[in-house]
Amino acid sequence: MIFSGIKIKRTAVLLAALFILSIPFSYSQDYKKVHFKNVLIDTHNDILTTALENGYRFDQNLKGRTHSDLNRMKEAGMDVQIFSVWCDGYKQNPFSYANRQIDTLYAWIDRNPEKMMLVKTPSDLKKAVKLQKLGSMIGVEGGHMIENKLSNLDSLFNRGARYLTLTWNNSTEWASSAMEESRAAKSGSGRPSTQLGLSPFGKEIISRMNKLGMMVDLSHVGEKTFWDAIQTSSKPVIVSHSNCYSLCPVFRNLKDEQIIAIGKNGGLINMNFYSGFLSPEYQKLDDEFKVKHKQERDSLLKLNPEPYFANEYLFKKYPLEVQQMRPGLSVIVDHMDHIIKLIGADHVGFGSDFDGVNSTPQGLDDITAYPEIIKEMIKRGYSKKDIRKIMGGNFIRLFKNNMN
Repeated sequence: MIFSGIKIKRTAVLLAALFILSIPFSYSQDYKKVHFKNVLIDTHNDILTTALENGYRFDQNLKGRTHSDLNRMKEAGMDVQIFSVWCDGYKQNPFSYANRQIDTLYAWIDRNPEKMMLVKTPSDLKKAVKLQKLGSMIGVEGGHMIENKLSNLDSLFNRGARYLTLTWNNSTEWASSAMEESRAAKSGSGRPSTQLGLSPFGKEIISRMNKLGMMVDLSHVGEKTFWDAIQTSSKPVIVSHSNCYSLCPVFRNLKDEQIIAIGKNGGLINMNFYSGFLSPEYQKLDDEFKVKHKQERDSLLKLNPEPYFANEYLFKKYPLEVQQMRPGLSVIVDHMDHIIKLIGADHVGFGSDFDGVNSTPQGLDDITAYPEIIKEMIKRGYSKKDIRKIMGGNFIRLFKNNMN
């Protein structure tokens, strides 16, 4: 009986070992199956601007030069991409430039009708998914691009724009940005050229957007503008590419009370993949990097005062230093966890900011690494139902609620 018991125990141990060894394989297959089974929607990608400024074609192989291109989006299982229409606050004739970018997207679609289609309505989105074409939507990143004219807002909507980010880093005459509100708070005074928050015209713009069915995007806006917009909008808002201030305290991220307000509003917060909005440790290392290369950076800023371009140049010049600064991919899910604890899984999505940022977490080098995020979510115990919502279901609900 003793020997029999030993045999039984050894058999049980062997079976347990074989089970454990089988987990990585089945787990690996499972996360990919979950990823490609569900609708994937990304609410913010800057490849339009990147392609236009560098003379790239979206339907060419851009690997090694960009985060995304048409074939890699298909490889990533991307079903619907909102392409960001953007320019900084120094651009002359920003409304014209916005239309130039929209023309570029139209040209991509016209060249690839079997792979892409323009999405203006929820029924268009459903059709694109059914036909396995890349549903191509438009988001305008920066209220300065309407040039203070409601007619320009209407025009952009008619061409397909389905959200307007009220501000970029620069304020408008009718809304203050997070960057400039933050600067005003540090200096102890507001900007002399504009009030903080929304002006009466800013509120009129939101009312017009609600009537059109155009989503109000609160990424980049200052806190005062945020609260004015939440109180003004009659429709659920979108935050197209922002994270949590309590985990990474930068001016662009949302404080807990803002997150809670978005939950009450029925809105949606989409995770930004920029290392600097995910990890405070990255912020520290980035500051050290800027000090180390201060002389070179200052020279670049004299040529173009927008810091993004100087930073992008230096990051490309010193790739080994940049690689060591990057956080792990799990930080994205840390931010998702925090939002879900506050307001639930119905209010989280993805807004990568691919091709608009110069650093993403390790393991997320381009858009084809999207399944790795799903892998981390499954590892943490996210249900398939919640994964389905976060990947695209929540945005579809928001889109319908704004268009109704």
